[in-house]
Amino acid sequence: MADTSPSSPKSSEAKDTLRFFLKLALFVFILRSFIVTSFVIPSESMLPRLLIGDYLFVTKWNYGYSRWSLPFGVPLLPGRILGRDPARGDVVVFRSPGPDDHDVIKRVIGLPGDTIQVTNGQVILNGRPVPKQRVADFVLPLTPNFGPTECGAAYLDSVGGRSVCRYPRFRETLPGGKSYDVIDQGNFPDRDDTGVYTVPAGRVFLMGDNRDDSADSRFAPPMGMGMIPMDRLEGRAAVTFFSTDGSAEWIKPWTWVTAARWKRIGEGF
Repeated sequence: MADTSPSSPKSSEAKDTLRFFLKLALFVFILRSFIVTSFVIPSESMLPRLLIGDYLFVTKWNYGYSRWSLPFGVPLLPGRILGRDPARGDVVVFRSPGPDDHDVIKRVIGLPGDTIQVTNGQVILNGRPVPKQRVADFVLPLTPNFGPTECGAAYLDSVGGRSVCRYPRFRETLPGGKSYDVIDQGNFPDRDDTGVYTVPAGRVFLMGDNRDDSADSRFAPPMGMGMIPMDRLEGRAAVTFFSTDGSAEWIKPWTWVTAARWKRIGEGF
């Protein structure tokens, strides 16, 4: 008769395997909650810095920890622990408000006490225009994950026989010297001219770099995100570790290589 006692080799092997997976799950939980996690860009709201199909590492310790630091927002942490405010210009991942809450990525423009207004597409921060300099157009080839619909008919162009998307690009420089590129597709009064916002204590004002295609703090829900509580900040974008143009097929492994945008890997913030 086979030995089925608790001390049998098969029983011990099963316990060891279970113990291993529990330890692995705990390690992954701690890593993703408190050290680093990944984020994939799903939309064009952060063009030109981030493309659909970019994969990022996001560091978790920068702004402290809350329930939104944990996978699925498990309510194990009260309030915000070891909280620190972000800096203007940081690219942050946060949990959006509302019943359909999900992870979102935007750039920090305003901190508590700041006043912000957008006038003719230019950000006015604490009563002073943020310098905005015209630079070379942003030209992005059309790909399976960024086609004519995402581009918009008015910005379709051709370079060397290849279909591309061409956007007007500008460089903004925040107080303190942080510079980054933004896209301004034209004059849209509902997006380019706003009232004056005052950022309350414990919140941040966030904007997408693609200024005319971003649901951000300029708009109250459900049109936008409103001003985001600090305890919903999950971390800061650190580096792009992979990028794909969307042409890969799981059943064709060689396309995983051809679809990769290798030059984007390793780009920091």
